[in-house]
Amino acid sequence: MSIARRTLLATACALLAAGGAQAQTAAEPWPTKPIRLVVGFPGGSTPDIAARVLAEPLAKALGQPVVVDNKPGASGNIAADTVAKATDDHTLGIVINGNLTSSKMLYSKLPYDPAKDFSYLSLIATAPLVLVASNDIPTGKDFLAAARASGTKWNYGSVGVGSVGHLGMELLKNRIPGMDATHVPYAGNPQVVTAMIGGQLQLALVPPAIAIPQVKAGKLKAIGLTSGRSTLAPEYAPLADIGVRDFNLEVWTALLGPASLSPQAKARITKEIAVIMKNPEVRQQLFDKGWQPVGTSPEGMRLRVQDEAAIMSKIIQARGIKLQ
Repeated sequence: MSIARRTLLATACALLAAGGAQAQTAAEPWPTKPIRLVVGFPGGSTPDIAARVLAEPLAKALGQPVVVDNKPGASGNIAADTVAKATDDHTLGIVINGNLTSSKMLYSKLPYDPAKDFSYLSLIATAPLVLVASNDIPTGKDFLAAARASGTKWNYGSVGVGSVGHLGMELLKNRIPGMDATHVPYAGNPQVVTAMIGGQLQLALVPPAIAIPQVKAGKLKAIGLTSGRSTLAPEYAPLADIGVRDFNLEVWTALLGPASLSPQAKARITKEIAVIMKNPEVRQQLFDKGWQPVGTSPEGMRLRVQDEAAIMSKIIQARGIKLQ
């Protein structure tokens, strides 16, 4: 055999071997180590609860432990940035609305880009808010009449500038001409409720789990839900039923990874999440913790983020809301 032919044969064998090695590498199972699930809020918070409900079935499906890593701070943005900058293919995150829909507009130096730095995987769960009022405020369509005539006489509370409760109330003011209630931020919803009962506040948007006991005890009134009818609060009607138009708002939590997440990992996670979110036990656990279980495709999550970001952008710009 000539040298040229031997060289050609050796080259062909090397290429075949390299191709086989690449195919073997591509077929390597994922995951190969524990999954880190980063949550931007402390233990016991609603995003943390959703993460821990998800962790066990996800670990079982993937064959690797799923470790919840709480990194609270900056309304969840520290954790979101941790996920955005991860490069190990084994870091995921649980985020809330604001991390993807309003933070970029509220923070002048947000360290990540919500539209470019993540692999969207699935919405996990949603919940409406309840518009509650102090007992001297009328309900039903009488509320709308009183709100339109209220001007700046009313105050409303939230858990902070840029929170869903804050931005939602500013959006509501936009939908009810004549109402220009003043925002008063508090450290948490319990403090908001105390201020309402004490007469310092007239309105607030709070989760059903907080609103329902206070309304049943006769300490506050429920005006309506910020979304359509909800199994979390079936006794309350949507605000649309009393004439508030073009207003639909929920709090939600979602699963994502870094933009660098491999196609193999992304496909595996979305496949397993789709199954998990149909599991009756998982759905019941989320419901019992105050969440409406959802589960979406990555594209469904992206569309939800885009639609809500467009709404929030308008109200943030119109009101000149900034955090730093």
